[in-house]
Amino acid sequence: MFALSPDLVLMLACAAFAAGFVDAIAGGGGLITVPALMLAGLPPAQALATNKIQGAFGAATAAFSYARRGLVDPRAQLVPALIAFVAGVAGAALVAHLPTEALRYALPAVLIGIALFFALKPGLDDRDRARRITPALFALTAVPLVGFYDGLVGPGAGAFYMLSFVLLAGHGILRATAQTKLLNLASNLGGLLAFAAVGQPVWLLGLMMAGCQVAGAATGAALAMRIGARVIKPLLVLTSTALALRLIWQMV
Repeated sequence: MFALSPDLVLMLACAAFAAGFVDAIAGGGGLITVPALMLAGLPPAQALATNKIQGAFGAATAAFSYARRGLVDPRAQLVPALIAFVAGVAGAALVAHLPTEALRYALPAVLIGIALFFALKPGLDDRDRARRITPALFALTAVPLVGFYDGLVGPGAGAFYMLSFVLLAGHGILRATAQTKLLNLASNLGGLLAFAAVGQPVWLLGLMMAGCQVAGAATGAALAMRIGARVIKPLLVLTSTALALRLIWQMV
């Protein structure tokens, strides 16, 4: 058991707010909170599990904010969200049985590719485009793949959901961001359920950070809805690149 000093409590509160803000706009909040939790004394697996507690509150806040503005219809996303939840449970349940380290080696290249796509692809804005696959096929392919990854590994899941909505569903940047949040919440909750079954999350710590995560998510969603692609794209590029560099740094 570890004790939290006042300076660590302040650090975790600030980290949770910043993560909620970033996650509501572009995803990647775990890049901030997971290292902070490890600095507070949690081992990596427990830090990932605890991160899902406060992350779920932030994702729920962002999803509610976007839904209230009419950018996403929660009823239309019920089935995809259920699929994401089940996939998140499966991913987290198989953490100990699958070669996640091998996946981590490929992640930096994938994340840098996502960053380059959003940075260099011309014409990416808030306007919707023609979708490439039907909503049903999207729910049966992209959603479970990203949801499973979210439960198995986690970091970058928001960027993968976002890319899927832009490339396959034809959504504009702002609408893709809004659609991502409910699915991210569902797979996050699925992963949390699996982690909770083996007693890994530190509930009190995760709940303590949740309030700051909620405040950050509400602020981030409000900014994204006001400015749209002009703030979402640069932040998505920045968070994807930062996560890729962090993963590379951990390997060397």
